[in-house]
Amino acid sequence: MKEIFEANLQKCPLIAILRGITIAEIPAVCDALLKAGITILEIPLNTPDAFNCIAAAVKHCTGKQLVGAGTVLTPADVRAVKAAGGTFIISPNTDVAVIRETKACGMISMPGFFTASEGFTALQAGADYLKLFPAVLGPGYVKDLKAVIKAPIFAVGGVNTQNLADFLKVCAGAGIGSALYKPGKSIAEISGAAKALVQAAQA
Repeated sequence: MKEIFEANLQKCPLIAILRGITIAEIPAVCDALLKAGITILEIPLNTPDAFNCIAAAVKHCTGKQLVGAGTVLTPADVRAVKAAGGTFIISPNTDVAVIRETKACGMISMPGFFTASEGFTALQAGADYLKLFPAVLGPGYVKDLKAVIKAPIFAVGGVNTQNLADFLKVCAGAGIGSALYKPGKSIAEISGAAKALVQAAQA
């Protein structure tokens, strides 16, 4: 699975965070993101009916896009995501039990961290990637962390078209939330935002 995840990252290093998406929206939103070049989709578990949304997205996106879950806080949630067909687990925090359950389920693990200590704890538990959250201290902070942390870091929280290129100089990728999708955005708005972000990532 990690090879497949890496292959998708090579195409586009962005993860679309679809917090609040509905089952009815999934086909049009996923297709708009795919057309722009975004192939990794995260549905946070604080989305209403999240597990059914993940299952619907997996059914629609199989063979085209990867679907996983964000805001995963417990091992039980990890198992439920796997049952829904998700392939990766992203959390806002460093929880060793969640990381270990993710790897036991054969899924990609990307826990959240903010300090070097949390980063090392996550990696020792088996994390594949680290999610710097929130990335409010900017690319310079990531550069300092990378002096000691030798693992791929993703920036999440406050990343947009203005700072994305700078983050990608030091990060393996970025998760994009409301700058890309939020409830109420039209497909035209989502498409425009996705194209702008992909262009910024390629700059």
